[in-house]
Amino acid sequence: MGNIEEILSVIRNSINEIDEILSLKDSIREEVYRLIRELTRNSSDVVTLVHRGLISDAEKRLSIAEGIVKKINGLMKEHPDIYYSGMVYNGLSEYVEAALFYEVIVKNNISSWRRLDVPYVPYLQGLGDLIGELRRYIIKLLDKGLIEEAVKYFNLMEEIYIGLRKLDYPDALTPGLRHKVDVASRLVEDTRMLILNTKNAYICAPGKHEA
Repeated sequence: MGNIEEILSVIRNSINEIDEILSLKDSIREEVYRLIRELTRNSSDVVTLVHRGLISDAEKRLSIAEGIVKKINGLMKEHPDIYYSGMVYNGLSEYVEAALFYEVIVKNNISSWRRLDVPYVPYLQGLGDLIGELRRYIIKLLDKGLIEEAVKYFNLMEEIYIGLRKLDYPDALTPGLRHKVDVASRLVEDTRMLILNTKNAYICAPGKHEA
């Protein structure tokens, strides 16, 4: 039993070392989760402001969100186990949705996942959520009688859905994507019918024309 003290020394040293690692990781996790809450709030504001036509304010909020993502990425370089977690992914996916919605509506272009500097999973999740925001925007256009413009965004909405539908992988590889694709399927068909009904209503209504 002469080696007991050596054994206990190794155990104590290991536990103390691991305790320091976990303490650091816990503090970083708390900071990242705080940043994710800020990111989620600013991303939501971007979408709302774009819908309201307050583009300058939306751009400012998006710039803040981009800065937060850079901070998160900086903190996560040595902690991938925290980075690739549900809460972080959820926050990043909302950022992706906001950034892409702003770019499509305001800039008439769209960024890749590498350009946004996010993992591919939240990018795909954000693309799935973008379909819902495009539907909301299309409804506003139809209310104004802007059918051709609504059709343009519907075509984009449908193409995003078709692209995501091709990614038929287990949920372990693309968490949450299959559900978003199922939701998108219903949104696309509902929007298709809404546009068709609106077209028919304008055709049947004398004196009405597209603004």
